[in-house]
Amino acid sequence: MTGLAIVILNDYGHVKGGADQVALTSAIALAKRGYATTVFGAVPPIMPELHAPNLRVVCANQHDILNDPNRLRAVTSGAWNLHAARLMNELLDELSPERTIIHAHAWTKSLSASVLRTAMRRGFKVVCTMHDYFVACPNGSFFNHPQNRICKLQALSARCLFCNCDVRSYPQKVWRFGRHLVQKHIGGVPGGIRDFIAISKLSKTILEPYLPKAARIHQLDNPIDVAKSEPVKVHENSDFIALGRIVREKGPDLFARAASALNAPAVYIRDGPMRADVLSIYPRAVITGWMPRSAVPPLVRSARALVFPSVWYEVQPLAILEAAAMGLPAIVPDTCAARDLVADGVTGLWFKGGDAGDLAHQMRRLRDDSKLAKTLGQAAYDRFWSDPPTTDRHVDRLLKIYETVLAA
Repeated sequence: MTGLAIVILNDYGHVKGGADQVALTSAIALAKRGYATTVFGAVPPIMPELHAPNLRVVCANQHDILNDPNRLRAVTSGAWNLHAARLMNELLDELSPERTIIHAHAWTKSLSASVLRTAMRRGFKVVCTMHDYFVACPNGSFFNHPQNRICKLQALSARCLFCNCDVRSYPQKVWRFGRHLVQKHIGGVPGGIRDFIAISKLSKTILEPYLPKAARIHQLDNPIDVAKSEPVKVHENSDFIALGRIVREKGPDLFARAASALNAPAVYIRDGPMRADVLSIYPRAVITGWMPRSAVPPLVRSARALVFPSVWYEVQPLAILEAAAMGLPAIVPDTCAARDLVADGVTGLWFKGGDAGDLAHQMRRLRDDSKLAKTLGQAAYDRFWSDPPTTDRHVDRLLKIYETVLAA
């Protein structure tokens, strides 16, 4: 696609979460292939890797909503960021609507829907990767945090407004509800966007009813680059591990109760605010604390299975793929997007979401049946490496999506 220009929209100019990793990694890869690529963001610092040929950064140099010391500015700019919109307008003056893709990854922490509205108003093609549920849900997750359960309410309905589902407070929920009305009715999100990228089947199913009827939904997994090594000898190991922050919505208490019922070795890799709760349920549990990424693989290689007990929807939990790449089977709930990455009884096991008893049952199966553990682990390994979702393959498929969008 000669002459293609790509603008990557992402709140942060550095990696703070999974969406940032995908956005910035793909921007670097596109620039390496010779495409004129711009990362348009708001929150510094800018990671050094973005200073590269064919790649430029436009940064509004602002705070994200949560960390802005001026709370009035956070409230107003978080709903509609005028400064970012002006910068976007200046950038688009230099670009052609016929040969430019505006690819939105994350905008709700600082940029706001103002930058998307600016691009759409000027006739630029916009592609939106749905890393979360913010195109529909005010709190971005379809999850009731105070009740610790998935929310089934219609987003932006009256019942949605009066439901205190926010992780912080009800006033925060009301503000988010108002911001979402601005995003929908003034920003034109999602109604004004034609092309969306879904990264899991579950998230596509949940979000599709909220998208325009004429929307094109492209399926594209997030990239993950891992070195290939020999598969883990899971049948020789005994530890069950959980990987990630120990927070309530990730279900660490479920894992603790299941492990306690079996008196099974449970290892939590990393840390979080529910550390004390976990240890009160199962004092034998091991919590490693925060550690560099390089220290994680040896712990994974000493495990029998990964337990992923999350109680919310998720979108595409990469921990499952990281484990599969090493030949580790996963036990996942049937209520979250992790199930898309695990073939039940083939590469891992499903348990009833939120049910510690059923989780214990599935853990017992792998604990007591070494042949099953070995078979599932080998199948997970083979399935991953038959078509590994590397950055190069991700960009190949991404360029095909861009081509489809420009040709439409």
